[in-house]
Amino acid sequence: MGWHAGLWWWLVTAAVAAAAAAGAAAEGEVAVGAAAPRRHAYAAMMYMGTPRDYEFYVATRVMMRSLGRLSAAADRVVIASLDVPPRWVQELKDDGVKVVSVENLKNPYEKQENFNMRFKLTLNKLYAWSLVSYERVVMLDSDNIFLQNTDELFQCGQFCAVFINPCIFHTGLFVLQPSMAVFKNMLRELAVGRENPDGADQGFLASYFPDLLDQPMFHPPTNGTKLEGTYRLPLGYQMDASYYYLKLRWSIPCGPNSVITFPSAPWFKPWYWWSWPVLPLGLSWHEQRREHLGYSSEIPVVLIQAVLYIGVIAVTRLARPSLSKMCYNRRMEKSTMFLLSLLRVVAAWSMLAAYTIPFFIIPRTVHPLLGWPLYLLGSFSLSSIVINIFLLHPFSVLTTWFGIIGALFVMSFPWYLNGVVRALAVFAYAFCCAPLIWASLVKTMSSLQVLVERDAFRLGEPNQNAEFMKVY
Repeated sequence: MGWHAGLWWWLVTAAVAAAAAAGAAAEGEVAVGAAAPRRHAYAAMMYMGTPRDYEFYVATRVMMRSLGRLSAAADRVVIASLDVPPRWVQELKDDGVKVVSVENLKNPYEKQENFNMRFKLTLNKLYAWSLVSYERVVMLDSDNIFLQNTDELFQCGQFCAVFINPCIFHTGLFVLQPSMAVFKNMLRELAVGRENPDGADQGFLASYFPDLLDQPMFHPPTNGTKLEGTYRLPLGYQMDASYYYLKLRWSIPCGPNSVITFPSAPWFKPWYWWSWPVLPLGLSWHEQRREHLGYSSEIPVVLIQAVLYIGVIAVTRLARPSLSKMCYNRRMEKSTMFLLSLLRVVAAWSMLAAYTIPFFIIPRTVHPLLGWPLYLLGSFSLSSIVINIFLLHPFSVLTTWFGIIGALFVMSFPWYLNGVVRALAVFAYAFCCAPLIWASLVKTMSSLQVLVERDAFRLGEPNQNAEFMKVY
């Protein structure tokens, strides 16, 4: 009996162990299923060869991070050309973005009469059709701001896009079903030179999908199924920033107000520090960057420039310039007239440089609330040099500086009724400010003329006339 009992106990133990192993295997299958590749992706492209490569890299990171914070149930993919710096690629991967490296597609429209070289590599966007591991892909430009989750777009058909222009859809955001057959066909169309009005991805895709305007509007099915065919997307998925500037609020009833796009002039993209308050929505993009990415790469440069400008102001205050001895001369001789003309030109260019140099050396993608104070500090410090060298009245030189401060306050005033009132206020301010700036310029030139008429410079001798020992 003992051995029977022992055998029975061994069988029970083996059965329990087998059941436990089966349960563990089932849990492992669930875990594997949970980690299965996602069926959808948000994708953007990145390439090199333009003066704004770094700005677009930062914009792409901000957009991809914002999608992650919105809990998008899709992979985030960047189609990057092979010459994208490895450090940028690694930082994208650290953000949880999948990077697909590709060779640049040759643009056959480069010699087209109206071709803009900044669109040379935009045809890399066609690689989105080669992402066949996904059922649907939402292809994006980097200048999009996501206000809310848009995963319902993955229910759209083989190709879906928004018509910002009444007749031409916008390729800043579109939905596609990846297909190697379609991708290879597009490459063939490039080879044979399919009609392309602008030589960029916009013109090519508008030519490739010419009937989209006649297709029905996309409405996501409530049961979660995917649609077949091509559809127009509601305008709420690509809200042109210009619609906001008209009323200073969104009033788009067509579809959810989910995504803002900025198809404006290149120098007014939202990531530039000067975009706000010139274009109010620039602050929205910078708030997303501050929240998702930060400004650690720009802060050291900003601090160095600020210290340099403060040092310049201190030097111009403490090391007062010693001008040469003045020689009284009431007659306007030819040499004096030449000196006056030369002095006017040098002074005018110096004042212009005081207001332009700081603008171009500030990091372009820094927050506006850092960029504008740094610009004002820089222009003030360089203007102080001009004031002391040419013995000019401070207010005459700084009238433009005060005018810029006033313009910033007028543009950033938050209680305008609409964009028209705001534009009229800015125009009225400019109209009133322009005569003051002109008068200050005339006064500056007159001061130079009086200086030359009464005293001629003689290098190496101290100035004996106390009247002209003006310092700022």
